[in-house]
Amino acid sequence: MDAPYHELLLAAAGSELGFNSLIQRFSSMLYSHAYGILGNKEMAEEVVSDVFFETWKRRKQLVELNNVRSWLCRVVHRKAIDYLRREKRRGNTISVDYFGMQDFLFPEMCTPCDTLISREDLTLLNAAIERLPPKCRYVFFLAKVGHMPYIEIAELLDITVSTVNYHVNFAIKTLRSTLMRTQHFALAR
Repeated sequence: MDAPYHELLLAAAGSELGFNSLIQRFSSMLYSHAYGILGNKEMAEEVVSDVFFETWKRRKQLVELNNVRSWLCRVVHRKAIDYLRREKRRGNTISVDYFGMQDFLFPEMCTPCDTLISREDLTLLNAAIERLPPKCRYVFFLAKVGHMPYIEIAELLDITVSTVNYHVNFAIKTLRSTLMRTQHFALAR
């Protein structure tokens, strides 16, 4: 899902319309990516806004990139990590807000049966996700929420594709096992 070349040319030439089309194409995926690292809606939005602002300032270089999507993901990754480090230096703790991902976790909900998932079920799911090891949780978010291909995740994190596959499978098995222990959780069955 990389940007069509004409969008890049328009954005590089300073067209707000072309740049807005890039924002529309990538903002949801980049938000998921930042959220997977930060676990906080407001911080993820801030990081993505910063990345798009910097991208606008460097828009002329967009046409030189082989893969704009991968480049944007790397920039979001670095910015989110920098944000975490900065907050840690300031002594601030980051409050994890998995309800901020609610729309991204269940975008396909449309049938009446699907809408029966209660706030309690979401709380259980979010708590289970939070208990995953950090790297596993991050890879899971990139793959399942951010819909990033395994090969791009591997390149971004400098790990093998089989390691990405392991983390995703481990996360799914762990979540399923955790949620099955709560008898009423319908999604794990």
